[in-house]
Amino acid sequence: MLELLCLVLGGLLGAIAGGVGVWYWLRRRNLCQSVFAAVPKPWQVVAPDGRALLSNPALEDFFGGDQRSIPALLSEQVRNDPEASQQIKRLEEQAHKGIAGQCEIRVPPNHAAPGAGSQGAGPQGNAEQGYDWRFVAAYPLPGRPGCVYWMVDDITPRRQMEQIMRGEQERFVDLLENAPVGFYSCDAEGRFLFANHTLCEWLGLSQNDLELGRIRLHDVVQSALPPGAAPYDPFGDAEHSQGEVVLKGASGADFRASIRQDVVRDAEGQVRRTRSVVRDLSREQAMAAALEESEQRFEQLFAKAPAGIALVDPEGAIQECNDAFARLIGRPAEELRTVSIFRLVAEDDVAALRGVLAPPAKANGAGGAGLAGPLEAHLAGEGRPVCALYVNRTQASDGSLDGFVIHFVDSTEQKNLERQFAQSQKMQAVGQLAGGIAHDFNNLLTAMIGFSDLLLLRHRPGDQSFADIMQIKQNANRAANLVRQLLAFSRQQTLQPRFLNITDILAELSHLLRRLIGENIELKMSHGRDLGVVKADQGQLEQVIINLAVNGRDAMPEGGVLTIRTETVQVEQERKLKDESMPPGTYALIEVEDSGCGIPPEHLDRIFDPFFSTKEVGAGTGLGLSTVYGIVKQTGGYVFVESRLNQGTVFSIFLPQAAEEEVAESIADAEAQDRRDLTGAGTLMLVEDEDAVRAFSARALRNKGYNVLEANSGETALEMLTAEEDAIDLLVTDVVMPRLDGPSLVKEVRSRRPDLKVIFISGYAEDSFRKRLDEDAGIHFLPKPFSLKQLAGKVKEVLGE
Repeated sequence: MLELLCLVLGGLLGAIAGGVGVWYWLRRRNLCQSVFAAVPKPWQVVAPDGRALLSNPALEDFFGGDQRSIPALLSEQVRNDPEASQQIKRLEEQAHKGIAGQCEIRVPPNHAAPGAGSQGAGPQGNAEQGYDWRFVAAYPLPGRPGCVYWMVDDITPRRQMEQIMRGEQERFVDLLENAPVGFYSCDAEGRFLFANHTLCEWLGLSQNDLELGRIRLHDVVQSALPPGAAPYDPFGDAEHSQGEVVLKGASGADFRASIRQDVVRDAEGQVRRTRSVVRDLSREQAMAAALEESEQRFEQLFAKAPAGIALVDPEGAIQECNDAFARLIGRPAEELRTVSIFRLVAEDDVAALRGVLAPPAKANGAGGAGLAGPLEAHLAGEGRPVCALYVNRTQASDGSLDGFVIHFVDSTEQKNLERQFAQSQKMQAVGQLAGGIAHDFNNLLTAMIGFSDLLLLRHRPGDQSFADIMQIKQNANRAANLVRQLLAFSRQQTLQPRFLNITDILAELSHLLRRLIGENIELKMSHGRDLGVVKADQGQLEQVIINLAVNGRDAMPEGGVLTIRTETVQVEQERKLKDESMPPGTYALIEVEDSGCGIPPEHLDRIFDPFFSTKEVGAGTGLGLSTVYGIVKQTGGYVFVESRLNQGTVFSIFLPQAAEEEVAESIADAEAQDRRDLTGAGTLMLVEDEDAVRAFSARALRNKGYNVLEANSGETALEMLTAEEDAIDLLVTDVVMPRLDGPSLVKEVRSRRPDLKVIFISGYAEDSFRKRLDEDAGIHFLPKPFSLKQLAGKVKEVLGE
């Protein structure tokens, strides 16, 4: 094109100088214009002063008819791009010096010429951050100093294609270099032609070490190769294309690898190169070992879990279970596979379990979607342990129901503790009520019994009033027994334990029992030998036997047999039955058995609850067995019950036997007490807010020779003790009083007179105030109601210490 331009210009000038006809020159010009117009790439001739001398039509189309020079147009387009501006300027300066040049510059799309640029770039968009690209060339015209032939072309599609190819090449190289397997190729002499980055890392070598021929294939193969093995063959047998070898790894550690190799040969069959793929088996084996270890760990967690775990299919059949589950059921795990889970729970809980395992479409409410909390269920069979069931669904790969994982947590012990706690709460609540009532009754009974004793001092047997006074006292004592029963129910009474012979107690009770049970019930008694003695309160023990006999009578409305048996039992190991746990030891056993209707199983856990009764309204209070339980537990014994419907019930009472040494010592003390004189001397302070009790007690003690100071409240007693000049030998005080009670009074007095002896009198149990005192020395207790003899004897005993 440059030569053609020079020819045209030269011909024009020659024709003018040689006088050739203008018409000839015009014909040549038209021919040149046709040739210029046919050139598709824009070009232009620029004068030394920057004017455009000649342009082809493609240039006008490219720049939208703008007649300025190519350098000026391009400089305007790239004015915000210092690098491209510098390229145009440098190209222009070189052309003015007679040096041809070319470059590729980027142009913002909004400055691209109409019809040019990336409009046809397709979905890939502009290359190089959205720029269009131009190829620019400048050629000085020979013989025309300063005149430059400029050419420009849109190369954006080519740059886009190069960018796409470069990206694909980078992705391929990245895939090849960093694949999780090794790639290499070597020639017939074993020289590495290529090795990817993964293989180099495994071998601990650089790519230069391998590809520059310093290390060959057999240098990295640790396996023994036979003599004459081909340098490109890692197996030692050219016929093999796949096998396992040992390679030298990084840091000198060998590793086992699997190699698959294809050999490329030329037309003559000579080896040109290999295509080889390497897998690191040691890593795969390590992963397999880790997976196996993880599976073993899971199996151990499953097998050794403290909670029972069962995997069941959608129909409820057990597929797998652990040892804890097998122990709960009481059968080997092998026998439980394929067994329906519904056969292992109690019939009453099957429906609830089916509801939890039902498919979501059939499930009722939240039960089908899973439990918000555990399902409580009893297991079938003997003992019926209680379990908390946690159910979770398992899904197959397609999202369908695959089965269930059910955790069985044995909550039998927890339920027992909850029942015991509820029982103690009920006993405590009713006990507070019973204790308050008993306190008031005991004050009244103390006055009745005390004044009866004072009257009996003046009316001897044979006196007309003696029998009436004895009736009053006997009925007061009966009322006192009722109060003791009320406190026994609440386990708040103060027992007066003595060493008792159970055989003698039952013999004395036999006549009363026969009258209580009626003529249509036969009473049988079987006394064991060498029964020993037990330490208990006689009245309370009699009450236990009477309550159980009456309970048996009511269970045999049509008649039957009531059997009372005693024997000595040696318990070698701890015995547990439901909520009770009895330690080893020697016990006196009292069994009360009836042949009545029995107790339904669902009621056995509640028979000792206060006010619980299966009798008709008005036929029972529901306190009989509660009283039995309270008395036995407070005596240090244990009570168990066994019952079968329509066959009868057996109550078993275990009372610890007393040591022979204690019994002998107690007998000697009792004989001495009966012979002692109850009169005495000394100054006593009597504090009692009940006037009747205070009046009786003061008269009784004065009659025995004591000087008695009376106070009707704790505050009055404290004032009198502070002002009293004479020494006080003994303080006798009530426990419960308004404002300043007995324990608080004693603390105040003991701070001044730490050696003062004290007797507490109260209708409450001794334990209710003992815990409020810091020390027990010199503190004694006399429960209400008490008689004149008991009061005088206690005072004599304390003063004589």
